[in-house]
Amino acid sequence: MSRVIIDQVVPDFELPSTGEENFQLSAHRGHNIILYFYPKDNTPGCTQEGQDFSDNIAFFNQHETDIFGISRDSVKVHQGFKQKHGFPFELLSD
Repeated sequence: MSRVIIDQVVPDFELPSTGEENFQLSAHRGHNIILYFYPKDNTPGCTQEGQDFSDNIAFFNQHETDIFGISRDSVKVHQGFKQKHGFPFELLSD
């Protein structure tokens, strides 16, 4: 596993998204983003993590930071999870 270094440029990647288009990292270069990774939709810990980001969305918006959650679930499963909990950010399928 690679080590993450603050301000290190991450290689470009593209993933299916709950949004209208696929997520492509290079489209967000120069912007603040949080990519958070979690194991599975609709589990207690993963749901809480998404809710914590949702509860603090005003803070992230104030700091011009977009949030994206990433797990192995399909986009279809992500869409249900996002809708069920009202997450104001997109989920990506890896």
